[in-house]
Amino acid sequence: IGSMSEDWGFAAPPFKPDEALQRLRRELRELGLTERAGVFERRGTPIARAALDGATIAVALVERPSRRSPQWRPRTLTSSAEQRAFVTHLKQQLGAWSEDDD
Repeated sequence: IGSMSEDWGFAAPPFKPDEALQRLRRELRELGLTERAGVFERRGTPIARAALDGATIAVALVERPSRRSPQWRPRTLTSSAEQRAFVTHLKQQLGAWSEDDD
């Protein structure tokens, strides 16, 4: 019986932060956000930030949308899986915030 750590010949593609950041920017625009100097906004309100940070992507999401002084929750993305999770979480937050706006 083989060990659970066998990789079965599959390896995740290497994380290329520059390409991943371009993909992330595209995904955030598809969510209806507008990019201005690395900050993604909805109707002029900052929602998320994203920038290269060496071999990773530094991102941040606001606690709650606020034009005055948003409280940021920073994270570091080091893989495509983390990036997908960040976008999924952001979609959920945008949905929840939209319901609060109604």
